[in-house]
Amino acid sequence: MRIIKLNAINSTNTFLKELSSEEGVVDYTVVQTDYQTNGRGQMGTLWTANSGENLMFSVFKDVSFLNFNQHFYISITVAIALIKTLEKHQISKLSIKWPNDILSENKKICGVLIENSIKQNKFKDSIIGIGLNVNQTNFENLPQASSLQLLTGRVFNVDEILYDFIENLKHYFMLLEKGDLEILKTTYEKYLFRKKKPSTFKDIEGKMFSGIIQSVSQNGNLQVLLEDNVLNEYDLKEIKLLY
Repeated sequence: MRIIKLNAINSTNTFLKELSSEEGVVDYTVVQTDYQTNGRGQMGTLWTANSGENLMFSVFKDVSFLNFNQHFYISITVAIALIKTLEKHQISKLSIKWPNDILSENKKICGVLIENSIKQNKFKDSIIGIGLNVNQTNFENLPQASSLQLLTGRVFNVDEILYDFIENLKHYFMLLEKGDLEILKTTYEKYLFRKKKPSTFKDIEGKMFSGIIQSVSQNGNLQVLLEDNVLNEYDLKEIKLLY
């Protein structure tokens, strides 16, 4: 495993994407930084974190073995690897807020940004960006955010967590490559935030509505049971699950 450590960078995803296009990189190449000036999250959101207190990195993964309609299994694999890593470090009450935010005690501790490279309708590779709140204790104007230190009162070694995550990522990508899709999907849904509980959502027009999360579809849509037992599917652009 090759790890490139940087003091500061605009975005580890952008850096790794450019590096892979210029010189080619091997599987599980990691770009890690103490500080990102332009960290990004899902749907164009910004990810901000204090310098040197958290784990911010991106991983290169060849996913050419995947069928095009299996893209969501990359998110599933990454989310499970994160959950298993955090469980090893005795973080409790973990859940996955669809599609792949990681929560503990209903507080967000980790965000994921996956950017896939596609050529002629076939997958080439993925750049998997991770932002994990580790030792930061102040989250101004972010009431739903927390960190491993705030949750446990302990100071963590970020490099140790990184190594553990990569080992878990290798294991669960091995299952994915073997085609153990049902095992992965079942494990993911076991941790799905607010599954089978009445929840509040906001649609693309800003309207609020209630429903009960049932599962995710094979292509990653959230399946929500509405009034009159109507089961609807929503993609990431159509719906937002509120806390």
